[in-house]
Amino acid sequence: SQSYNISEREFLDSVIDLAHLYHWVVAHFRPARTKDGWRTAVAGDGAGFPDICLVKEGRIIFAELKSATGKILPAQQEWLDALEVTGKCEVYLWRPEEWEKIVLILGSGAV
Repeated sequence: SQSYNISEREFLDSVIDLAHLYHWVVAHFRPARTKDGWRTAVAGDGAGFPDICLVKEGRIIFAELKSATGKILPAQQEWLDALEVTGKCEVYLWRPEEWEKIVLILGSGAV
């Protein structure tokens, strides 16, 4: 049986590598260590913005990535809901155990 016990960082790196393999343009905004701890520079309503944005051939995907046990925060769910209701992008909450589905989505089209 395959183990899905990887960190969100390892999972993110794997998704970015996969996206590049399939020629997606990828954006991820990384937190940085400051004197006050880890911070991601965001303005406006940026808190909770999805982990990754992917663009290819008229498609745009926003995905929140979580470990097998990671919990989605209310601000994250609000962003996913707001993006999904536009009907103009694909919106996902991805976990490592859904790897085969992610491969299909990025490799061949929306699932």
